[in-house]
Amino acid sequence: MGASSWKTTLAPTEMNLLPKDGGATYIAGFFDLDHCAALFTSLQSTIDWKEDQLLMFGKLITTKRKVAWVGDAGCSYTYSGVKKFPQAWTADLLHIKHKLESFTHSTFNSCLLNLYHDGNEGMGWHSDDEKELDPFTPIASISLGGTRKFAFKHKFDKTSVSLFLEDGSMLLMQPPTQEFWQHSLTKTKRAVAPRINLTFRAIRQDDD
Repeated sequence: MGASSWKTTLAPTEMNLLPKDGGATYIAGFFDLDHCAALFTSLQSTIDWKEDQLLMFGKLITTKRKVAWVGDAGCSYTYSGVKKFPQAWTADLLHIKHKLESFTHSTFNSCLLNLYHDGNEGMGWHSDDEKELDPFTPIASISLGGTRKFAFKHKFDKTSVSLFLEDGSMLLMQPPTQEFWQHSLTKTKRAVAPRINLTFRAIRQDDD
């Protein structure tokens, strides 16, 4: 899909979700919906998707959810005990990255992609606070496809906030959000369309 066909349509208002200890800004309609559909189709065919593998209680668990780790050379990433090595950037992902960098005034060198086939697939409570992540750079999350419920929970006083992430929306999690909050993508029994989530990050690159 040609990068020149992309449009960015910012909503008239930006919503800050967290009452303290960080910031999470939600912008509906960050990308044009027609082009979101084209991008969803493109990512399904151009990305090397794999089932996710997590090390839990000493056992390697394979999920139905599929993932891909994309980034600059040297941007390996370890979460849940499994090390990921980056695929090369595609033209579509680079175009999104450049738009996010222009909007956020931050630099991203990697992107984690998650493909959720239906509401039975989700993500449990966690923080994006692995040692490879630059704690001073925000994490920018783009949603494509089906609308899903996303929740925050404060690590200490258990304050909770939730919202629905819509097709074409952007959620920007500012430091020090990951230090004080966990987040999750909740499962649902209602019928929902497949969803692709892109989270753009800054990784401290391998020395070698």
